[in-house]
Amino acid sequence: MPKYRKKPVVVEAFQWNGTYETLDDTPRWFWDARLRGAVFHFSGKMGNREAVLAIKTLEGEHKALPGDWIIRGVKDELYPCKPDIFELT
Repeated sequence: MPKYRKKPVVVEAFQWNGTYETLDDTPRWFWDARLRGAVFHFSGKMGNREAVLAIKTLEGEHKALPGDWIIRGVKDELYPCKPDIFELT
C-alpha cells in the first residue's frame, strides 16, 4: 500500500483546566467560539462529576474534560484532544 507524508501544520492550542473565567486563562479565539455557539458548557461540577465542554467540530459535537487540549485548526475550527494524543502528535 502506498504511504504519504502529511505537511506539518502549526496550530494554536491550550490545555483546558475546567474553567474559563478570564482572558488570561483562555485565548481570545476560544471566547469568540463561545460567543458564536461553537463551544458551550455541558455540565458543571456536581458531586463527583467534572465540568464538561461541548465543542461543535466539523465531524459533529465532541466533549472535552479538564486536562484536554482545545485545538484551533487551520480553518478556524475547534476540536478537543486528549493529553496523551496531543503529546504524541
